[in-house]
Amino acid sequence: MERTTVLITGCSSGIGLGLAARLAADAARRFKVYATMRDLAKVERLLERLGGCCPDTLEVLQLDVTDPRSLAAAAQRVQGQRLDVLVCNAGVGLMGPLETCSDQAMKTLFDVNLFGAVRTIQAFLPAMKSRRAGRIIVSSSIGGLQGLPFNAVYCASKFAVEGLCESLAIVLRPFNIHLTLVECGPVHTSFLANLQRPDPEGSEMRGLDAETQELYRRYLWHCQSIFRDTAQEVEEVLPVFLEAIGSPCPPLRCASTQLLAPLWRLRLSSPDGSAYVRAMHDFVFGGGEAGGDQP
Repeated sequence: MERTTVLITGCSSGIGLGLAARLAADAARRFKVYATMRDLAKVERLLERLGGCCPDTLEVLQLDVTDPRSLAAAAQRVQGQRLDVLVCNAGVGLMGPLETCSDQAMKTLFDVNLFGAVRTIQAFLPAMKSRRAGRIIVSSSIGGLQGLPFNAVYCASKFAVEGLCESLAIVLRPFNIHLTLVECGPVHTSFLANLQRPDPEGSEMRGLDAETQELYRRYLWHCQSIFRDTAQEVEEVLPVFLEAIGSPCPPLRCASTQLLAPLWRLRLSSPDGSAYVRAMHDFVFGGGEAGGDQP
């Protein structure tokens, strides 16, 4: 049986690592996996998941989605292989009051989350179009569907990814290339630990008004509660990706969680946005305005 060839970005941890390990360890050996990561020194995490060895179903490649030369080298390495599935999973986060987000931090975020996805798709799309077959799966977020407080820049990058992929999917229909966005919610990965965010008591916050500082503290409390009570494990999210890989006709969008589904439906049913803004404020900060009761 001919194997399905899959290339995944961002495999040093989290969903990328979990998906690469799951596919490479498939008992029926149905997949050939190119697991890529920016820093190959982190490959041991992946190999540990596979029992300490690299099976012949797996090849690890260096790929930095912000470096066109790195992308070109990875594309050259798989040239001649039939790449069936491209999984754009590399991503970074940025949290905090907008006033604390530096130009460099915002540019880095967009360079990875948006332009990194664009560059990766550009590198592998021509071969898929030439074969008139393939599928592209992009790790998105519920923050790509709705604004989340103190995640303005991150949500902006994911909103852009959603628009990119929705637009591209229309053009790819005649080429028999399916594009799927997987919208994840909170997941127990190193993403949160690696997230750029100011310490609420740190120097970055000193010039900020007291009311915003208090809202930020309350938001961090809310995040801790959400991750403690409702965050998914990576293994709970992987079936959504596996379905997108295996389905004859996968959807444009699929969600790994229904955590914010009621708020998303409210956003759609109230086009002027005001009802959503009020509801999200109350969900995160509790009823009332900024000076209301503590959660």
